[in-house]
Amino acid sequence: MDTIYWDIRFSRRVVKQIRHLPQSMQETVKFLVKDLQLGGPMARTWPNFGKLQGRNDCYHCHLRKGRPTYVAVWQVMDQGARIIEVKYVGTHEGADYRRVC
Repeated sequence: MDTIYWDIRFSRRVVKQIRHLPQSMQETVKFLVKDLQLGGPMARTWPNFGKLQGRNDCYHCHLRKGRPTYVAVWQVMDQGARIIEVKYVGTHEGADYRRVC
């Protein structure tokens, strides 16, 4: 039985956001991406995982609690083709959920 992976994509802005994160957070993002590739958008094992209310197939989780709290936001772009786009990675304070998804 073959494993079906999800295709994880990043906008240029998100790539820049990740580059500016502390090294430990960059590693955490890599773990999240691996989880999304293997399990799809429902990353239930991540802290504060949830669907963003009023948004179409848009989810978020905390990468690290404390100060600052780091979050990631992603959206299912194509369920059939299994494509997820990471929309934001950064501090919770800098996240504008209305604009992200």
